[in-house]
Amino acid sequence: MKKLLFILILVLISCKEEKVQPKITSADINGEIPTHESWNSKVYFSEDGKLKAILYSEHLQKFDLKKETLLEKIRIEFYDKQQRNVSQLVAEKGKVDDLTRDMFAFENVIAQNDSGVVLKTEMLKWRNSDQKIVTDKFVSIKTKKELIEGYGLEADQSLNNYVVFNPTYTATFSQSNK
Repeated sequence: MKKLLFILILVLISCKEEKVQPKITSADINGEIPTHESWNSKVYFSEDGKLKAILYSEHLQKFDLKKETLLEKIRIEFYDKQQRNVSQLVAEKGKVDDLTRDMFAFENVIAQNDSGVVLKTEMLKWRNSDQKIVTDKFVSIKTKKELIEGYGLEADQSLNNYVVFNPTYTATFSQSNK
């Protein structure tokens, strides 16, 4: 009986599962670790059941403590009240302030609307509060009739109405210069 009890204790001790903790060094952590991360993401934005925008991103990282989302290789399609695609924006990098829902686009930023207006800059901000596109950086806006370059811009998200605050170059095109 003692022998059986001894064997039973040995079996129970040998069956104990050892918990393995992954090794994490301080060299692996450079600041906050993302709480969510995804690749080839497609995010829909809607308001009152109406599609407002679709965000495509090759790499998305959400940071809860910083309250921001970082994006790489982004494309955003904006939709009007009739849910028609009226403009799109592409950029190498982006950031979303998760508190204000403001979006920032960086590096090779190109926005274009369905009328052929093309905006190029290195940085811009889309303000969620009034749905305006703003920047204080150098911008180039080309339409079928004109080219305007300068510093600072405010525009609606469809790029139909815009103001360049400090223009440095303007040119108008005639029908034959297309």
